[in-house]
Amino acid sequence: MSIDAIKDRLGNFAKDVKLNLSSTLNDQTLSEQTKYGLLLASAISTRNAHVAAAFEAEAAKHLSPAAFEAAKAAASIMAMNNVYYRFVHLASNKEYGTKPARLRMNVIANPGVDKNDFELWSLAVSAINGCGMCIDAHEKVLREGGVTSETIQTAVRFAAIVQSVAVALEASTPAQA
Repeated sequence: MSIDAIKDRLGNFAKDVKLNLSSTLNDQTLSEQTKYGLLLASAISTRNAHVAAAFEAEAAKHLSPAAFEAAKAAASIMAMNNVYYRFVHLASNKEYGTKPARLRMNVIANPGVDKNDFELWSLAVSAINGCGMCIDAHEKVLREGGVTSETIQTAVRFAAIVQSVAVALEASTPAQA
């Protein structure tokens, strides 16, 4: 299913979602790699197979193979980290924060693409997954890397729009009996 097909399937209640998606696709404030890696990582993180497939097909037209793989790596590594660090953050017993995570996450240090792009993608995924500790960590690295608050806000806005597309698509699709 293409992005246009998804827009066509969205119900009338999702007019704002369609308009936001169109404006995101037409937005040129981010580089192509930054934008399409962000959209791909966000789409995968929605856990909606149709949305993920549509954005994978579109991203493949705009991303190098290395960037395509890095966006998928951002979604997958943050799926793990967001669960773990959200637990550490939310647990009343703060002892967990003193323990080593013992999770392999080498891709963060060597993602194969521009570090700021990978950090933006990781931030977007963390926003979708609701991990405040990861949001703060990635936002700090991005600011130290010279990324503006406007770019960070754009990345999270795009992630929010992709998430809303997945929810609207689910609400527009009849449930299987």
